[in-house]
Amino acid sequence: MTTSIKKLPDFEQVLSGNGACGGCPSTMALRIVGKALGPNAIMLLTPSCAVASMGMTPKLAYNWPCINVTFATAGSSASGITHALEIMKEKGRLQGELPTVFSWVGDGGTYDIGFQALSAAAERNDNMIHFCYNNEAYSNTGVQRSGATPRGSFTTTTPTGKRQPKKNMTRLMLEHNIPYVATATVAYPGDLYDKVIKAKSIPGMKYIEILAPCYLGWQFDMPETVKMSRMAVRSGAWLLWEAENGRISFNSPSSLIISGKREAEPVNEYVMRQGRFTRLFKSAAAESRIAEMQADIDCEIAFMRERAKITT
Repeated sequence: MTTSIKKLPDFEQVLSGNGACGGCPSTMALRIVGKALGPNAIMLLTPSCAVASMGMTPKLAYNWPCINVTFATAGSSASGITHALEIMKEKGRLQGELPTVFSWVGDGGTYDIGFQALSAAAERNDNMIHFCYNNEAYSNTGVQRSGATPRGSFTTTTPTGKRQPKKNMTRLMLEHNIPYVATATVAYPGDLYDKVIKAKSIPGMKYIEILAPCYLGWQFDMPETVKMSRMAVRSGAWLLWEAENGRISFNSPSSLIISGKREAEPVNEYVMRQGRFTRLFKSAAAESRIAEMQADIDCEIAFMRERAKITT
């Protein structure tokens, strides 16, 4: 049974006075993550919206020790801190439970610039959690395309709409054979909370990717962040699942779509609410371009349905 939002802990690790945009999904998700991790954690950030909104040094809006690292080094920096803590524990210089080391990184620092170091950390199975809050573009620097940008999306570097499908980062991490991989989004806070609680209890490398609809980059009304997250899941554009030691299970409502008990909603209802697809709808090839986007979703649903049958 998924934890009810009413039963989440009262304490906050994300403090008031931060510089996040109204309705920012990264900050919303981080509040839930903080309730699951608690205060005994060390946070790493690469250049991103989360850094821009963390407050003015030396005061921080995040109630953990926070370290800003370079764009490409989230995986290697977290690995170094993890091993340093383990050595301090062995030498008796650190008492009690080891802090949870986690990286809070956007899709640019995960899919693209930071992938090499992240992949190496996963191959070593270092004891850390890597969170990717995925807003499907380089939103902090003006909304350029990233490896996570979906087909058809307008960005400043894809002015006629991206022609390629997005990279499937969660599946790449799954094939690293790490102990835990999961997806989440802010429309289902109890699901996210439960997955972080589980990841915290598992030794080794954990990867959690959170869909983070950005109203500035996606061009929808500020109060609709949660609604856009929910529509992404119901259309099948974002599947909720988790994998423990390679064994995949799906979370509601994605489980109903995968099992065939519920039809995924048409993708056009989801994308029509986003200004980043406006030019696509106005083009002469709109019908075929939307069909391509729907085909990407249908293919992913079919693939994951079959991939989940592999249990070893």
